[in-house]
Amino acid sequence: MAVPRSKIVDPKVTRWYHCISKCVRGATLLELERKAWIRRRLEELVGIFAIEVASFSVLDNHLHLLLYLDTGAPRRWSKAQVLQRWAQLHPPRNACRRQLVGKQLQRWIKEKQADHQFVNQLRQRLVNLGWFMKSLKEPLSRLANEADGEGGAFWNARYKSIAVLDEAALLATSIYIDLNPLAAGLVALPEQAPFTSLYLRVENCRRQGRWADLLAARGGAALGVSRCRGMENSLWLCPIENRVDAGRTRPGLLEGFSLGNYLLMLDETSRQLRPGKARVNPAADALLERLGTTRARWEATMERLFARPMAWGVAFAFDREKLRAAARQRGCHHLANLNGCST
Repeated sequence: MAVPRSKIVDPKVTRWYHCISKCVRGATLLELERKAWIRRRLEELVGIFAIEVASFSVLDNHLHLLLYLDTGAPRRWSKAQVLQRWAQLHPPRNACRRQLVGKQLQRWIKEKQADHQFVNQLRQRLVNLGWFMKSLKEPLSRLANEADGEGGAFWNARYKSIAVLDEAALLATSIYIDLNPLAAGLVALPEQAPFTSLYLRVENCRRQGRWADLLAARGGAALGVSRCRGMENSLWLCPIENRVDAGRTRPGLLEGFSLGNYLLMLDETSRQLRPGKARVNPAADALLERLGTTRARWEATMERLFARPMAWGVAFAFDREKLRAAARQRGCHHLANLNGCST
């Protein structure tokens, strides 16, 4: 029996969620142009919602997203900013169904500011996971059906959302998402898949002429942080290194963990999917130790994630206590853990 979404998505438990959406009947409907549309749409939605995209991958018949709900951001927005963002998403129209622009749009925003209930409703929607996914998927459904001369469903009705509860699970989820095309046999190397967050991060680094910095940063934690600092400032994706405590407004994936460190762990993990590739880098063991886990536990977890069919759960944690705390917060006895250990 499906678990109600309200019991899965709770920012008091975690702000991080792994969302998976499949095309109806598993059909390969996400052709090249549609994958590119999803990538552009994600960037657009990040500029509207108080939701960050940390990782994504778009395959032929499904997509993966790692999303962060920035629940504090809407409270900082003025009423006008809330309405402007909503107007980008759903442009207001006049009685003749013509889109309001210029002075007409500004007049609509000014009038709507007096409707406190409406503005507060929009604040909630702009940090709501369901509204984000709806805004991503529904427009593509209409465009695809029109192009194909078809009707009916394009996506499976319900997307999966998994609460990610600790740092090791965050890293594992992000790497799993970036390695999906490799695991599916679509590319020979992880960075060759164009519709992934990894590809965007690597290309962003190349455009800045900082490829040497990125390669050098894979040597260890301290070196990785120093050589990669500022590398992702211009990218719309959520950065790998979390520097909110250092005054940055945008959250990152992990504190003190750089893009170079991430690529090291991704490369080490990808070797599980590439026969004959030995796993010998001691720097990876040090990074895993910082996250409170071991190489053996990491490899077993990633093997479980890439299994066919993939194991499912409503939460993902390496730390059992985090799992127990999440269960208590939700008022239930236990949570099904993607990592296999029970509460």
